[in-house]
Amino acid sequence: MKKFLSSMLILSALALQSQTKLYVHPDAGTYVAGTKTIAILPLDTSVKLRPKELKDFTPEQIKEIENEEALNIQKAMYSWFLTREKRGELLVGVQNPTVTNSLLKDAGIEPLTAFEQIPANLCEILGVDVVVTGKFSTNKPMSDAAALGLAVIGFVGATQNATANMDFIHKDNEVVVNYYKNVKGGLGSSADDLINVLMRKVSRRIPYTK
Repeated sequence: MKKFLSSMLILSALALQSQTKLYVHPDAGTYVAGTKTIAILPLDTSVKLRPKELKDFTPEQIKEIENEEALNIQKAMYSWFLTREKRGELLVGVQNPTVTNSLLKDAGIEPLTAFEQIPANLCEILGVDVVVTGKFSTNKPMSDAAALGLAVIGFVGATQNATANMDFIHKDNEVVVNYYKNVKGGLGSSADDLINVLMRKVSRRIPYTK
C-alpha cells in the first residue's frame, strides 16, 4: 500500500511539473490542405518576478525585458519550424519574422501588440493563411537584458517556470490549433531551448507537421 501511495505521489508531482492541453479543429486536415504559409507573431509576454526582484527594476525595464523576450521567442519559433522544414516534416511555409514585423510596421501596427488585432486582418496584411499568436509568461526570462539585470542583483530565483498558450488562427478567424503547456524546470538557457522543450512532445500532434 505504501509503495502504491508513493508511486501515485510521484506521478502527481510529474503531472504538476509539465501540463499540456491540445485542441485541434475537427476539420484541421481541410484547413491545413488549404494553407500555404503561416506567420508567427510576437506573443503577449509577461515576466513574473518575485516582489524582492521587482523592486530592483523600473516598470520601463520590465517592459523592455518582456519585449525582448517576446521577440526572442518569435525567432525561436521560426527556427523550430525551419528545422522541421529541413527534415521534411513541415506541411506549410513559414514567413520570416523580419518580413512579418516589417509588414506590420508598414501597416501602422506595432509588432509587439499585434496580438490585439483581428487575425483575419493580420492574415490579409501579411499575405498568409494562418497567424500564430497567444500568451507567454515566465518567472525567469532568457533575454540578454534580463540576464544582465538579474546578474547585477545576484538573482538565483525559484524553479524556472514557463507557460505558453498559443493559437494557430486561420484567415477566417477560426482557431485550428490551441496549444497550452506549463513547464517547471529544465528549460535550458536560451529561447531556442525553451521552445524545444515546449514543442517537443506535441510536434507530431500539430496538423501542420508530420
